[in-house]
Amino acid sequence: MAYSNNKLNLEKMLLQFLAEEDPMLSMLKWLCEQLMEVEVAAKINASKSEHNPQRTGYRSGYRVRRFDTRLGTMYLFVPKIRKGGYIPFFVTEKKRSEVALIMSSMKPISMVYRLER
Repeated sequence: MAYSNNKLNLEKMLLQFLAEEDPMLSMLKWLCEQLMEVEVAAKINASKSEHNPQRTGYRSGYRVRRFDTRLGTMYLFVPKIRKGGYIPFFVTEKKRSEVALIMSSMKPISMVYRLER
């Protein structure tokens, strides 16, 4: 019974995404927002508006940040934390992977350049 209920929720979400101008970009934006919420909750040991004695920090609203992907540009609401700050992991990983991609594509170019000399 729970399986069919979850399937209905997924179908409703997919229909909402399909109604958007760019369904893939809207799905990616939703996924990024969910990942940020989970990551911040793990970092401060409490969910949003949760009172918890093990809490290590507090939220302080959101800031809008532009995030460019191969699917397009998204504007994400990145959660702010009062002390310590927060940068989503997929932003730093993207920078590393993009640098690695550029560096790996530069190797063959430099090899060809050396051979031509």
